Amino acid sequence: MSAKPSFLKRMFLLLWNTVNGIRKFIINIIFFGLLAVIAVALLNSEEDVVVEDQSTLVLNLSGSIVDQKHYVDPIEMALSQGQANDPEGEILLSDLLYTINNATEDVRISSIVLDLANLQNAGISKMTAIGEALNQFKAANKSVIAMANGYDQNQYFLASFADKIYLNNQGMVSIDGLSRYRLYYKAALEKLKITTHVFRVGTFKSAVEPLIRDDMSDADKEASKVLLNDIWQSYSTIVASNRQIAPDQLVLSPDEFLVQLDKAEGDAAKMAINLKWVDELVSADAFRLAMIERVGSDKEGKNFKQISFNDYRALTAPMPHFVEKDSVAVIVAKGTILNGKQPAGQIGGESTSALLMKARFDDKVKAVVLRVDSPGGSAFASEQIRQEVLALKNAGKPVVVSMGSLAASGGYWISASADYIVATPTTLTGSIGIFGMFATFDQALNHFGITSDGVATSDWAGLSPTRELNPQVSAVIQRHIERGYHEFISLVAKERHMTLEQVDNIAQGRVWTGKRALSLGLVDELGDMDTALAKAADLAKMDKFDVKVIEQELSAEQQLIQQIMGATAAYVPDSVRQTSVVEQLVKQWAGAFETLSMFDDPNHVYMYCENCNY
Repeated sequence: MSAKPSFLKRMFLLLWNTVNGIRKFIINIIFFGLLAVIAVALLNSEEDVVVEDQSTLVLNLSGSIVDQKHYVDPIEMALSQGQANDPEGEILLSDLLYTINNATEDVRISSIVLDLANLQNAGISKMTAIGEALNQFKAANKSVIAMANGYDQNQYFLASFADKIYLNNQGMVSIDGLSRYRLYYKAALEKLKITTHVFRVGTFKSAVEPLIRDDMSDADKEASKVLLNDIWQSYSTIVASNRQIAPDQLVLSPDEFLVQLDKAEGDAAKMAINLKWVDELVSADAFRLAMIERVGSDKEGKNFKQISFNDYRALTAPMPHFVEKDSVAVIVAKGTILNGKQPAGQIGGESTSALLMKARFDDKVKAVVLRVDSPGGSAFASEQIRQEVLALKNAGKPVVVSMGSLAASGGYWISASADYIVATPTTLTGSIGIFGMFATFDQALNHFGITSDGVATSDWAGLSPTRELNPQVSAVIQRHIERGYHEFISLVAKERHMTLEQVDNIAQGRVWTGKRALSLGLVDELGDMDTALAKAADLAKMDKFDVKVIEQELSAEQQLIQQIMGATAAYVPDSVRQTSVVEQLVKQWAGAFETLSMFDDPNHVYMYCENCNY
């Protein structure tokens, strides 16, 4: 049931590790060669950051909004930190919300400017939480302004929460709706004479369809269409309400688009004004002057009074508590569920279990919120984590799950046994199904005159990607998968107080939005992290509590290097920071290798949602 031949996986991973190791070695040599010069420059140019009265907080958001940062090599992290426009950067949702909430109470901050040009990924669930924080800021008689040379769909969602949206007079707003298209490989695999053996239960468990079909199945089309419509309805309703326009005016048919473009004499920016997508067209300098008139100029008189997101976050970061109080612990489970120990920003069967165990043996922790943002992965690792959730409950500590953008398949498995489940309306959840895969290359090898022959004491001992799969063995594997599916729906039935038939009807690998999951009984309430924290405190009978984030701790050496690199990164020449064409190509290949390494379950059984990348 292996997802791919082990020798091929080892070959790919060896190639990637070699190339990546050489790349890091070269970067380290260059960087440390510059470190002494950089340190001197840093000491000579250090200036205190001051927040002036009537200042504007510029939320220059670059990269992705995440629940947990993915830990990388400190030097690579430092090199990216110094870049103002780092498309691969990560911003913690909790940091962003804390910063906005702090600015709401800060009398020195009069307005927020949304600089979204380099915002890459966030997800509607996270952006809705940010939007609600911006609404609270506006409720304090403060203003939110958005300015960009152009807005894509995600950027415009956040911009819609602004009191006023500026657009460059040569820019445009791109709102396309949602789609789901995939590549299908069945015919290609047949031409390559590669046989893919797929074992699954669930009509809608379509993660394996690209390997066994040349088009999308009717079941997948049906489920995907309902899902996309639900998500788009949330998007269009919120944006239309924010902008006081009709939801059907956000995505125009090609014919209507041409009509509107003709009315604007072919000017996309003017069209955005006509459709009330934006409020004013300005040049960058005109915006600067408008903001100076609104809040005043800085000390140099060249720009408006402002402080960047990173500077303000550093100035207002909460001080650590030296005397611990009773708390609700927050543990983040973000990414694909893998086996063993995984670095921060990923879920490991052992490493995530260790964090839950740490909360269990911490006397000051009275309840736990497990923040899940995962499409699933290894069935074995998922069960390891769920067992630790049960151990927490047995220790008398309530567990509440807060679902982020997605908590599907294995992500739902680790959530199911919690005392309470909170999801957002657009959380992708469910996908209750299971599958296994095994690829054989015997026909491909035979085509080149390579054959496999020998003896074994049993059919099991002879299993190999180079040999044809025995039909009886295939039947046994399918039986294991069916048993796994039965265990999945039995677990959900027990924990959600439903019958097997009820769960089976809404399972079958189908993905639901949080709003539908609530009506189906898969979650208990719609809300955000604050909702989950309040519920956890209520279950633990706590009137007052601290929030304690339990995460993997960096070693003293890692922390020291990261602090040094973070402080000096701004002084690294652009030529060193810029990604080469070769490195860009290597990173593209890295994605493929990471996909290969994802399938690491010891039993080769997976609970993974491929439909959750919208």
